[in-house]
Order: sequence, then C-alpha cells, then structure tokens
Amino acid sequence: MTDLTVSREDVSLDLAGRLLDGVRAEAESRGVAMGAAVVDLGGQVVAAMRMDGAQIVALPLAIDKAYTAVGCGLPSHVWAERSQPGGPDWGLNTTLGGRFVVFAGGMPIKVGGRLVGGLGVSGSAADVDQACADAALAAAGLTTA
Repeated sequence: MTDLTVSREDVSLDLAGRLLDGVRAEAESRGVAMGAAVVDLGGQVVAAMRMDGAQIVALPLAIDKAYTAVGCGLPSHVWAERSQPGGPDWGLNTTLGGRFVVFAGGMPIKVGGRLVGGLGVSGSAADVDQACADAALAAAGLTTA
C-alpha cells in the first residue's frame, strides 16, 4: 500500500547544527549577535540559537525567515519588492498570520539540488543577516543558488 504514504528527505540535525555553527562563526567575525534557525520541509524547527546579546526579536524573525524560505523554495528577500503596494504579490507579507517575512536572511537549504529545509538569520542589518546565512551555507559545502 505504498500509494497511501509519501516519503521526504528533510534536513538532518547534524546539518542544522553545522549551519548554526557557520552562522555563529560569521557573526562573531563581524562582531554581531544573531538569532538563527533551521526548519524542515514542514516548516518545523530542527535547531535554533540566540547568541548572547542578540535582540529578543532576532530568533522569532529567524524562524519565520527560514519558514518563508522553505515554504517557497526561494530566498526570503526576493519577495521584498514584489510584496509592496502595486507589486504583483502586494500584501503577501501579511499572510500566514504574519509569518511570511520579506527581509533578507532566509535561505532555502538544498542538498543535491533538492530542497530539504530552510535557514533563517536575524539580528543585524539585512545585508549582514544575508551574509551570515550565505557564509553558513558555504561553510557546510552548500550553494546559495
């Protein structure tokens, strides 16, 4: 009865930990404190951290950036312009109870070209959040494309 179930490949706890380590290393090299989260294909948190001194909103935003990235399979920042008034996806950022985040720092996690999860980073300027996410993916041997 294989037609009654499906299987999926999700991000592992090991990979999630390596990604968080990569975020922390890049954040420390920049002198910033970040929140970061890794979610699975269902948008559920696999691992998360809030560095000492990070803003209290950093972790919830990181979780929602990761959720946005895995939900669409795209970086969270691609929706910023599109979701503004007059844009083709105007108001998208107000959907899902406000969980859809259009700021930089949310990245899909792909292994062998297959989506397996999402990474979210928050706590600094948008370009720094994105740089920390990109560095973490690179440190884990994954691409940002």
